[in-house]
Amino acid sequence: MKPDWDKLMTEFADSKTALVADVDCTAAGKPLCDSNGVRGFPTIKYGDPNALEDYQGGRDFKSLQTFAKENLKPICSPANLDLCEADAKAEIEKFSAMSQDDLKAAISEKEAEQEAAEKNFKDEVSKLQKKYESLMEEKDAAIKAVKDSGLGLMKSVQAHLAKA
Repeated sequence: MKPDWDKLMTEFADSKTALVADVDCTAAGKPLCDSNGVRGFPTIKYGDPNALEDYQGGRDFKSLQTFAKENLKPICSPANLDLCEADAKAEIEKFSAMSQDDLKAAISEKEAEQEAAEKNFKDEVSKLQKKYESLMEEKDAAIKAVKDSGLGLMKSVQAHLAKA
């Protein structure tokens, strides 16, 4: 994928409205990756730099190029209100009218909701993992008990009788 990505970066290098770049999440880019929820590599994000979305499309050059041409353009945002639908414009105006402290508090509240959802997910996955391990142990013990109860000998006798 890297050669295709590099080719796409070259194609968009002179764009005034779109940025195609890569970030090393293991070095200086780690804080940026952490703040944008990057958990695996390679991860492709797009959209408003302050609210990046996950890219789910193909990873070949043609797929990346098509997506970029269709989606990497100015979008509805505080800097581009003329591109907004009425409801989005109203929401931006509502947030713009808030004090910095109120806006910061609202953002913190929403981030806390995201963190709670992530924590709940991790907790539930951990419970599932423990249940899975318990079920595996039960299954292994049950299979061992069946084998120890004479299954192997039964199969040997059956095979011997079939030959006779």
